Amino acid sequence: MMRTSLCDLLGIEHPILQGGMAWAATAELAAAVSNAGGLGIVGAGNQPPEVVRRELRRTQELTDRPFGANVPVFTAGVEDRLQVFLDEGVQVITFGGGTAGPYLGPLRRAGICVIPVVASVALARRLARQGVDALIAEGMESGGHVGDVATLPLVPQVVDAVDIPVIAAGGFADGRGLAAALALGAAGIQMGTRFICTTECPAHDHYKQRIVRAHDRSTIVTGGTFDHPVRCIRGPFVRHLEGLEREGISEVEFLDYGAGRLRAAIVDGDVKQGSVMAGQSAGLVGDLVPVQELVDRIVAEAEASIRRCASLLAS
Repeated sequence: MMRTSLCDLLGIEHPILQGGMAWAATAELAAAVSNAGGLGIVGAGNQPPEVVRRELRRTQELTDRPFGANVPVFTAGVEDRLQVFLDEGVQVITFGGGTAGPYLGPLRRAGICVIPVVASVALARRLARQGVDALIAEGMESGGHVGDVATLPLVPQVVDAVDIPVIAAGGFADGRGLAAALALGAAGIQMGTRFICTTECPAHDHYKQRIVRAHDRSTIVTGGTFDHPVRCIRGPFVRHLEGLEREGISEVEFLDYGAGRLRAAIVDGDVKQGSVMAGQSAGLVGDLVPVQELVDRIVAEAEASIRRCASLLAS
């Protein structure tokens, strides 16, 4: 069995985190990942505090294992959702979409394990100095809001820059990826797209099937003109948005046009006019399975990959 510093830090069996995807990372998915030995994450997204509180309490009912919560820094009302996390005794918080620095004080005083997402070495160094417990180094292959450095060069540079556990994210969907991340010096991986295609994830089946049918070039990044790059699967909405960006639409118009599109795709199943956020790992996803089966498969594949690589060494 693989055991890394991340397992020891979080009290989990396998070095696998589930991404805190808005509208998809609900109590049912988070609890299933935690019960399977990883760390499930409840995604707060733009949800009202009372909804976040309900999801956290539901997660506590469904698992007695460690789980965490996620909040994107760029969303309005971050402080309100963080207060809910504090009230409900959340022990692990992941941050994305900006720097977690301004919010660290009360979380550290409460003894919460803080794990921000970083897309650059400079931000990784700064947050490590500020006392975060671990970092998620996320490459541009990931779904949703992305940076501009790929996972393969980013992860080892972050590993070399800090003295805390680093979790690799962006492009991971199987055990070969987990083994590769460990070889790069990471202490584990975070997966989002792959966990959407599980039976416990509440995402609409239309959304899941778009991921299952995806191939290596199915995704595209829009919003780079306004420094809001987002990776989605190609479709009518994304193609139209891409055209508007080329025509010189304003940033306000661009953001207004995209508002509510993720919910439309995940919750309502509108994969034509909704935003089907997914990473490049979608091309590796070929089925819908229970979370436990997926985690067991990934761990077995990773162990087989590590043994295969070890066999290449001359005796």
